[in-house]
Amino acid sequence: MKRLVIVVLALLLLVGIGGGGYYLKLDLAAKSAGPGTAEVEFEVPKGATARSVGTLLEKNGLISDPTVFRFAVWKRGKLALKAGKFKLSQSLSPLELCDALEKPPLAEDEPFVVLEGWRIRDVDAALVAAGRADAGAYTKAASSRVGYTAPFTLPDGVLEGYLYPETYMLPKGRIDSRQLVQKQLDQFAARVFTPLQGELKGHQRSLHEIVTMASMLEREEPTPSNRPLVAGILWKRIDLGYPLGVDATSRYELDEWNDRTAFLAKLRDKSDPYNTRHKKGLPPTPIGAPTQASIEGALRPTESEYLYYLHDAQKVLHPSRNAEEHEALRKKYDVY
Repeated sequence: MKRLVIVVLALLLLVGIGGGGYYLKLDLAAKSAGPGTAEVEFEVPKGATARSVGTLLEKNGLISDPTVFRFAVWKRGKLALKAGKFKLSQSLSPLELCDALEKPPLAEDEPFVVLEGWRIRDVDAALVAAGRADAGAYTKAASSRVGYTAPFTLPDGVLEGYLYPETYMLPKGRIDSRQLVQKQLDQFAARVFTPLQGELKGHQRSLHEIVTMASMLEREEPTPSNRPLVAGILWKRIDLGYPLGVDATSRYELDEWNDRTAFLAKLRDKSDPYNTRHKKGLPPTPIGAPTQASIEGALRPTESEYLYYLHDAQKVLHPSRNAEEHEALRKKYDVY
C-alpha cells in the first residue's frame, strides 16, 4: 500500500511538471514575435469571438497557432473586440495583437466617382463639393509626375488623360489628393497599359498620342462601338495635314464645359492652342480622362473612305467622304 501511494505521488508530480512546462511554452509563444514582417489588412466580423478571431488570424498569416492566441486572451483576462478593419503587422506577438484589436478600427472607405471624360478641374470641383479636399489641392497634385510611380512613362506636365475614370473607395472625410492620383495611375496601368502593352509597344503612335486621341473620342463619340471609325477619320486627317476640327478641344480650358458663350469665343480665337479648327495636329494635352474603350478605339482605328463626320440631334454618327457630302449633311441635320 505504501509503495502504491509513492507511485501515485510520483505520477502526480510528473503531470504537474509537464503542465508547468506547457504553460511556460504557451507563455513564451504569446510574447514572441509573429511569423513575418508584412502589413496585413485584417477584418474583425461583427459578433466575432476570441476563438473565431484566432482562426481568422491564422488564415491571414498573422499567427501560427490559434491556441497561443486564445492563451494570450486568457492571460489578459478579457478581449474587447471591435468589429472593423485593422492594419496589423505579421511581426506582432499574440499579446500585442490583442492590444491592437482593442484599438479603434480603420475608418471605413466611401465611394468617390470619377466620371468618363472628366478633366482634372472637374475632379477637383467634385472633391470640393463633397467636402473631401480644398479647392486646387487635386489640381496641384495632378500637375506633375514627381513622386508618382507607374510602369509607363508619365508626361512632363500635367497628368491629364492618365487619371483613369472609375469609382474609387477612399477614406471617410478629407483625403490626400496625391493618394487618389496614385490610385488612378495604378488603375490606368491595370486597365490600359498592362493588358495592351504588347500592342502599344509596336504601334506607330506613341502612348501619349494614343491617350490624347482617346480623350477626344471619349467626348466626341457617345457610342463606344463607333470610336474606332472616328479614330480612323481623325488619324487620317492628321496624316494628311488637315485640322482635326474637334470642337471638344476648345472646351477644355473653359471653367464650365457647357458654357456656350465662352465656347463660341474660343472657337473664334485662332491663337488658342486647343482650337483644332485652326491648329493642325493633336491638341497640346489630352482633354480629359478616357476609358479603356476609347483607348482601344484610338489604338485600333478602322480604315474607311471617310474624311469627315458629324452627329445629329440624337447624337447619331454620320460620316462623309468629302467636304461636299459633309456640307450636305450639315444642312440636312441643321448642324453648325
